[in-house]
Amino acid sequence: MKDGECMCAMFLEILEDVMQIHNGAPDAHSGKSFEPAQRRIETLGIIPARGGSKAIPRKNIKLLAGKPLIAWSIESARQSRLLTRVIVSTDDEEIAAVARQYGAEAPFLRPADLAGDDTPDTPVFEHCVAWLQEREGYRPDIIVHLRPTGPLRTAQEIDAAISLLVRHPEADSVRSVEEPAKPPFKMWLPEGEYIVPFASYAGMRDAHTAPRQLLPKVYQTTADIGVFWTRTLQDKKSIIGERVLPYVLGRPTVDIDREIDFSVAEMFLKMRKEKHE
Repeated sequence: MKDGECMCAMFLEILEDVMQIHNGAPDAHSGKSFEPAQRRIETLGIIPARGGSKAIPRKNIKLLAGKPLIAWSIESARQSRLLTRVIVSTDDEEIAAVARQYGAEAPFLRPADLAGDDTPDTPVFEHCVAWLQEREGYRPDIIVHLRPTGPLRTAQEIDAAISLLVRHPEADSVRSVEEPAKPPFKMWLPEGEYIVPFASYAGMRDAHTAPRQLLPKVYQTTADIGVFWTRTLQDKKSIIGERVLPYVLGRPTVDIDREIDFSVAEMFLKMRKEKHE
């Protein structure tokens, strides 16, 4: 039996509980709420948060609706029923202190060479996994990527994305996605002094002028959730791989990158709060 199939079998009982929780039902075996002790696989949430944001200085701890931005990601992760640990990977002492204040672990400071503007995601995760293996002998089975710039995600969405990967052990990862406001067939690419269509659609001439209803459905990734097997990271040197499952979000998304994004996110958070009051 392959590793993924073994993991899937180990997770079956958890998945039943998760689906009942999503439907508002109690645990079928005990009648009690689902407890972390029932988990049989290590599922590690990692929130990468460097201190050197240029567009918005100190972005990751800038206040959003009364809390540091990163706190929203930590809180949803800690409310997850399937995450067994939540770690913040940062190069910044202040961010690490805020992370611990809100209940996440920050057991190390990331090296400066992994905290630059052009640092890709994969080495950051490799560093975290290697540090935990060397210092603690700890190796998670599943890793969940939670960007601090996606403050609208919920614990239920995290659990659903994890469950999706476990139900498909042949997949490399799950990515949160949404339908873009404009598909790539409507985009243009600069080429010298002219522009050319960014993407073409087989069988359709001038797809960039076609009604949207005639074009194929496409997705764009969001800042909310990425879930992948640790083997994807270690064997394929990737946090995505080739076989990627979409977890389609049915709500507005925000990726905090500009000052106005804070206002937009705060509006959505306020609307969510009022809806549940």
